[in-house]
Amino acid sequence: MGTDPGSDPDSNGWSRARGLVLKTLVLIGGAVLLKRLTKSTTRWDHTRIVAQSLSGVKCSKEQASRDPDNHFNFRWLACPAADMVDGSKVLYFEQAFWRTPHKPFRQRFFMVKPCAKEMKCDVEVSTYAIRDAEEYKNFCDRSKDQRPPPEEVIGDIAEHLTTVHLNRCERGKSCLYEGSTPPDGFPNSWVWGVKGGPYEFKPAPASSFVDMFSPLTIPPLSMEMEKRIEGSFVLQE
Repeated sequence: MGTDPGSDPDSNGWSRARGLVLKTLVLIGGAVLLKRLTKSTTRWDHTRIVAQSLSGVKCSKEQASRDPDNHFNFRWLACPAADMVDGSKVLYFEQAFWRTPHKPFRQRFFMVKPCAKEMKCDVEVSTYAIRDAEEYKNFCDRSKDQRPPPEEVIGDIAEHLTTVHLNRCERGKSCLYEGSTPPDGFPNSWVWGVKGGPYEFKPAPASSFVDMFSPLTIPPLSMEMEKRIEGSFVLQE
């Protein structure tokens, strides 16, 4: 049989080889992509996600509208403050009435880190008192050069107040992480609780900032309001 003058054995061989190389590269690329997509989340990934989720401005406006007798519209504000030597994230946190954000009534440090490998949790969030809380008022609202530096923050971490163990929520649940306080999570016997159930904080909508700083929407705190505040919490020894 004669050879087709338009064909070249070497050319056909190169085409097949090139096709094989391209196919191999595609398979390798697909394997790498699949590995990235299926890569398990590390303990430090969980720590970073939880720290980011805790940060920012949040409010309990929806809950206060739904149940005004037992809940108030509080402002939650948290931001990164320092990193520990072991990689733990330290956040500054403060809570205030939404209409008086410059007067926080609760100030804390959050320390976020991975749970120990032998523990059945992903992330450990511990709450600490602040040595000189007055110095940290409105910490997150200030420019970074007006805040106490990280080394000072670490030195001002005071009494350990509580610890919560968190796990990534199962797929299909309407949450990101969930957890509880372990048996030894409260080093003291003073436990705060809300009669009407736990507070639900959600990211504050942008329009809320206008309401928050409008002088027409800041009524004085009445005696009746003070009594409601006092009656909203349970203090047990």
